[in-house]
Amino acid sequence: MKLLRAALFLLLATPAAAQAAGPSLVARDLRAPGPAAHRFAMVGLHWQGPGTVSFRTRSVDGTWSRWRPAAPEAEDRPDRESPERGAAGWQIGNPFWTGLSDRLEVRKRGRVRRVRAYFLDGRAERVPPRTLSLAGSPAIVSRLSWRANEAIRRAAPLYAGSLRFAVVHHTAGTNNYSRAESAAIVRGIMTYHVQGNGWNDIGYNFLVDKYGQVFEGRYGGIDRNVIGAHAQGFNTGSVGVAVIGNYDGTRISPAARDALVRLLAWRLDLGHVDPLSTLTWASGGNARYPGGVPVLLRAVSGHRDTGFTECPGNALYAQLDELAGAIGQTGLPKLYTPAVRGNLGGPVRFTGRLSTALPWTVSVTDSGGNRVAGGGGTGAAVDWTWDATAAAAGTYAWTIEAGPAVLPARGTVGAKPAALAITHAAAIPSVVSPNADGFDDTGLISFRLTTPATVTATLVDAAGATVATVGTGPKPAGEQRLTIVVDNVRDGRYTLVLRARGTTTEVTARVPVAVNRTLGYVGTSEHVFSPNGDGRLDTIDLGFLLVKPAAVRVRVLRDRKWVANVFKGQLSSGAQTIPWDGKKPQGRLRDGDYDVEVIAANELGTVSQRAQFSVDTAPPSVRLYSVRPLRVRVLEPVHLVIQLNGKWKTIDRGRPGLVPIPTPAPVRKLRVIAYDGVGNASAPLTYRR
Repeated sequence: MKLLRAALFLLLATPAAAQAAGPSLVARDLRAPGPAAHRFAMVGLHWQGPGTVSFRTRSVDGTWSRWRPAAPEAEDRPDRESPERGAAGWQIGNPFWTGLSDRLEVRKRGRVRRVRAYFLDGRAERVPPRTLSLAGSPAIVSRLSWRANEAIRRAAPLYAGSLRFAVVHHTAGTNNYSRAESAAIVRGIMTYHVQGNGWNDIGYNFLVDKYGQVFEGRYGGIDRNVIGAHAQGFNTGSVGVAVIGNYDGTRISPAARDALVRLLAWRLDLGHVDPLSTLTWASGGNARYPGGVPVLLRAVSGHRDTGFTECPGNALYAQLDELAGAIGQTGLPKLYTPAVRGNLGGPVRFTGRLSTALPWTVSVTDSGGNRVAGGGGTGAAVDWTWDATAAAAGTYAWTIEAGPAVLPARGTVGAKPAALAITHAAAIPSVVSPNADGFDDTGLISFRLTTPATVTATLVDAAGATVATVGTGPKPAGEQRLTIVVDNVRDGRYTLVLRARGTTTEVTARVPVAVNRTLGYVGTSEHVFSPNGDGRLDTIDLGFLLVKPAAVRVRVLRDRKWVANVFKGQLSSGAQTIPWDGKKPQGRLRDGDYDVEVIAANELGTVSQRAQFSVDTAPPSVRLYSVRPLRVRVLEPVHLVIQLNGKWKTIDRGRPGLVPIPTPAPVRKLRVIAYDGVGNASAPLTYRR
């Protein structure tokens, strides 16, 4: 695979004043070389395309770091079916704490169209002595203490019904951080996850530093089953704990080990999970395990057990079994896997397992708190059955206890089943354009079921006739998605009808959907053009296809903001080409990435589509590095035209760096001009002996 290496020394604009509760984040597309004007302490990368990206940074003392993969933990992200989906169309890298740095260099391997860096400043400060502590828990640095910016959280937390396992991570950044910098690292990770990735909050439930400090992660309650965004497909039902630093070849510190043991011993005990147990868990879907695939996990698993990642590093991963043993020996005695089987009108069986033989009891109370049944025994196995044949309808509370040293288990039985309903039904997008151009050719219908049901989704026309069946089959309660395929449906406005049938009831929801093939195949004649008047790629053709006549508007955007209007008027059907010379109403067109947006309106409605292109007017640079041997330095891929001692030659250089120029004789006279991929010419490099 061809390696493209681009030295990108970024000129950073002055960031806006940071909020008191969090670091400032500056996003910059990596386009042109230039000196860095501001420092950063954390960086994360996003990119478009199927390729991969690596990077290195230079500290303020001039030392370059090693090359790092931008996304070593590629499946640190929300679940695919979660409403918390984040940045669409981008591959997401991890945030790296670099310490005070001033330069970034990036390597691209494979097809990478666009790279965006997110820079965060870092303010190291001593964490105030405010911690959370519940019975049996270690001291936990609260969000208030590490100064989480609650103003940027995007949504209320979501909760799982139970906790079943823990996923251990490392943050993959540097291990060279001070105790005072730990809080800044956590703040930076939160800012990047929310403002960079578009997540609701920081992805991890807890973070542990090498000094043994435990930080509260995602908002929602340290003792509640908050669904994180740390292990795609395995967030629901797990607690995600990240050890700050990189543990590929280094074991975690004794302080971090002790903190991790105390934290997970307490947190798994709240869920009555045996740290030494295993379980089979159905994946929610990721690159390694498709949705529904059963995966064998340990109760204390590493992130690599759930996806394609090296997290939490080889050294920490090798410690997990030993850590699980230590967790299992901490805070004994414990009650594991309490369960209730059966319901009112028949036998209800209560079971569980104690870490050692103890006297135990089971109590059942009604809604008024009156004890209606109970039993007990002595031993490690809890097993008692309540004959609820004559129990009145209602909700009953149950408790399994084994003395004051054991955390009791509590729950309810007999609750009235939820009524079947379809909620949050929506079409994404609301207009489908099945013309095989790769843009909105299919859609999604998303909805939620309050209880399991058999669902049928059909597309009906204005007369109520069914024109297509989108999907059918049994669905569990919760978030659902169906793909809308309408290849054989005529253009027009339709209604997507969802019918959910339960055991005794049927409910219906309706969502408007349009099929509109009017516009398609929006694109440009060049991926990059150079409107600088040098006669080389000074114009670009903006093209698209109209299946039907429409009123069309063509405009150019940058970062979703208007730059220029290229065309506005009525067009007939057929292939369309509109040239543009890069002119805009005010100022010059700056180098960078842009979108052309085509908007078409007719009796079917209004549709739009975008395509990307780039502007590059900056001349390349070529400098003499040495005469013996003859070498020049370039900062990007170029075509070199060389006049050496009166003879001409050319050299194509596909990457930045030093370019050797073969010469059989001493260099007497040299002239070199470099041309980049769009024909921009450098200033001549000349040398005369």
